[in-house]
Amino acid sequence: MNGTKRAPGRRIVLWRHGQTAWNLERRFQGSTDIELTEAGRAQARRAARLLAALRPHAIVASDLQRAAATANELAALTRLEVTHDAALRETYAGDWQGLTHDEILAQYGEQYTAWKRGEPVRRGGGELETEVADRAAPVVLNHAGKLPENGTLVVVSHGGTIRTTIGRLLGLDAHHWEGLGGLSNCCWSVLGEGARGWRLLEHNAGTLPEPVLGDDD
Repeated sequence: MNGTKRAPGRRIVLWRHGQTAWNLERRFQGSTDIELTEAGRAQARRAARLLAALRPHAIVASDLQRAAATANELAALTRLEVTHDAALRETYAGDWQGLTHDEILAQYGEQYTAWKRGEPVRRGGGELETEVADRAAPVVLNHAGKLPENGTLVVVSHGGTIRTTIGRLLGLDAHHWEGLGGLSNCCWSVLGEGARGWRLLEHNAGTLPEPVLGDDD
């Protein structure tokens, strides 16, 4: 569903941050505050040029530096002020944070498998996905509610938080959120306002297809 096109009603663009070193290492970041790589900053600059063409009315971002730095690239082009909100941070994953994908499978294999089956799991003793949606979705809706007619909000956040927020705004049962799939670094999804609520217009859109690095980070 690529090719961002203008649609009637308000729009929410949910934009994942650029690449980090931990993404490359397949290391679970969660709420750990990791900065962008040089490649990640270049991704943010390139994507910002495309998103600026949508003429967004507002930008809200996670306060973790990888998301904040990504948002700053769009702010520089649009001259909009970025509102930072800790409620848009990535899922806190307790003991999983800092571990590689292989280490998680080795140490928490049953927990990982249960999560992938769609069961409510506190990964590493951290947050449930529904708890992430409970804190992030209201922030997104609050800012979307301030948009003018046909206005566009850009939300700069993290893969897991974006997926759970989309699932909540679409009214999907939490068991099915995993079916939305992940976002590649600096790619985005677009929700449009319809007669019966929010609907998914695009998912994992960007300049070129990129591999999805990391489950939630």
